[in-house]
Amino acid sequence: MTDYWGIRIAALVAIACVVLTGCGDGPAATPTPNQTLPSTGSTTTSPPPSSPSSFPRPTSRPGESHETNLLPIVQHGPRDKKRIALTFDADLTALMRQRLQHGKVKSYYNEALINELRAMKVPATLFLTGMWMEQYPDRTRELAADPLFELGTHTYDHRGFTKHCYTLGTVPVADMLADVRRAVDLLDKLDPHPTRWFRFPGGCYDGTALHELAPSGVTAVGLDVPGADGFAKSPKPIIKQVLSNVRAGSIVVLHLHGGDNAPFTDEAIPEIVRTLRARGYTLVTVTQLMSD
Repeated sequence: MTDYWGIRIAALVAIACVVLTGCGDGPAATPTPNQTLPSTGSTTTSPPPSSPSSFPRPTSRPGESHETNLLPIVQHGPRDKKRIALTFDADLTALMRQRLQHGKVKSYYNEALINELRAMKVPATLFLTGMWMEQYPDRTRELAADPLFELGTHTYDHRGFTKHCYTLGTVPVADMLADVRRAVDLLDKLDPHPTRWFRFPGGCYDGTALHELAPSGVTAVGLDVPGADGFAKSPKPIIKQVLSNVRAGSIVVLHLHGGDNAPFTDEAIPEIVRTLRARGYTLVTVTQLMSD
């Protein structure tokens, strides 16, 4: 049987690594992300019910980490329905932007990936950093206008929300709410129908982050199946990682920015989609996944 948790930790490392120049050039320390919740809270372990995307925060229901003064979290959809949500993070950090400006990277928008999703009519939820939206406002508007896609946020510049979130840096506690609201404000200006789905960089959060972001109005979407596409050497390990670990209700995490950080995602998607559909799964957005 596949060592799911071993693969998941490795994939989380790849997700964090994806924003770092030269991250794949040699071995590095592998800290464990701090995902510990306060003793009064818990992450989702059972199927969450309906959770509208662009409306006020959902009320507390079984299967959600949602208590008074804590940010609600969705880890997966109902396990009794053969639906899967493919999600794609569009990271952009200060370092990535410098590489772009200096011509070291042509683009951090994987147009080939979007073309594949459109050609195969695959709905998807896209999590955009504020910095990515600033760099690609026209692309953001174009994606927002496509009925296949829904857009959520991924913080402003992809810094971590704990002190030890790999090497992503850290958002000061006093700035956490403003950071998330900055990205939400940018999305609201570019998307006539923005969602309030949100993803933590690197999957890193703790009780302090959940408390600080409670007033933000967003709902966090977790890392049910990391796709391990960061710095992949070919499409094969991405395909294997996804297909070996998905099940009903899964939320798959891949990347939209491409470039030197996630160069094979677009090549992996066709086989992933064909195989999932052959297994009888319906591909949906996160909103559709969480709807009754």
